[in-house]
Amino acid sequence: MKVVLFCGGHGMRLREYSESIPKPMVTIGYRPILWHIMKYYAHFGHKDFILCLGWKADVIKNYFLHYDECVSNDFILSGNNRSVELLGSDIHDWNITFVDTGVTASIGERLKIVEPHLHGEATFLANYADGLSDVHLPDLIDFHHRSDAVGTFLSVRPTQSFHCVTTDESGAVETFQEIGDTNVWMNAGFFAFQQEIFEHLHAGEDLVVAPFQRLAAARRLYSYAHPGFFGCMDTFKEKQILEDMHSRGRSPWALWLPEPTAAREGDHVPVGVAVAASSNGGSRPHKPR
Repeated sequence: MKVVLFCGGHGMRLREYSESIPKPMVTIGYRPILWHIMKYYAHFGHKDFILCLGWKADVIKNYFLHYDECVSNDFILSGNNRSVELLGSDIHDWNITFVDTGVTASIGERLKIVEPHLHGEATFLANYADGLSDVHLPDLIDFHHRSDAVGTFLSVRPTQSFHCVTTDESGAVETFQEIGDTNVWMNAGFFAFQQEIFEHLHAGEDLVVAPFQRLAAARRLYSYAHPGFFGCMDTFKEKQILEDMHSRGRSPWALWLPEPTAAREGDHVPVGVAVAASSNGGSRPHKPR
């Protein structure tokens, strides 16, 4: 099952890095978040990737063209010729397709551009390439197929608190609600799609606006609510949270490790990292992120 990764955006909320490198290349530990996401999918046997490139596409291309296995694998260095014997490997069995989808394209336009690379894929996966989770991917895929969905996305509880209001014409507040206290779930950017998605994606449209609204109206869009770990890297502070978790040996998204560490409530910081949440809010299509 192929995995489409949307890697072309500017990442303006992470300007400390994104002016020189694309957001998916911002590192957590030794490797960029893009690598962590690809390792996650590869752990479940999905090793055929399509990278939708745009801003600073050359950085991502060069990273994989000159990929150094020694950075994240044990090895033996010996002899005068300094020969290297790898004791492990990351990407030797990955297949990566690099597609330049433009600097200004929306997610929907990027997906439409790579459609030819998805011919024959009845079901494929996709990801915003800026978030990490410990969700058991086969469960999401099984839910997608059981629901007869055209599209399914992972939903998580928002960890930022927002005060939402309604007012009358004079500006007087009629209702006041703190979103963090309600049963709201948000799109986490982990998707499963049927090939039929392209029939609902019209020219120039973004993915999660008009196409998702049409699918929701037809009851062909579903959300798989995950109460476990989710961490997004939209801002510098969120990057630091994930980096701190990794440096303390608490990387719940690293399911490929022999004994991945589970997140604890003490790891929770309410700026885009969800460690624990309440029970499933249902399979209704929730508001996209």
